[in-house]
Amino acid sequence: MAELLNDAEVTAALAGLPEWRREGDAIVRTVKLPTFPDAIALVDRVAQAAEARNHHPDIDIRWRTLTFVCSTHAMGGITELDVHLAQEIDRLAAT
Repeated sequence: MAELLNDAEVTAALAGLPEWRREGDAIVRTVKLPTFPDAIALVDRVAQAAEARNHHPDIDIRWRTLTFVCSTHAMGGITELDVHLAQEIDRLAAT
């Protein structure tokens, strides 16, 4: 199981994830897409990537605005799994 990141490690990780912010024991990003179908297509791409990693974000869908929340629930906070998933979400959101 992945180890929890300390505050300094989370801050360092967020320096490489400029679209993300920390909210308590999670990292969060909001993405606004041009259309609702575009938003759902991104959700589908993220779902496939998350399933392959067996590590899943919480996703809030509000029309064409998506909010991704990454936290390792079993560990009670942020781990490298969340950082890597956030990087993948950024990559997928850019395509």
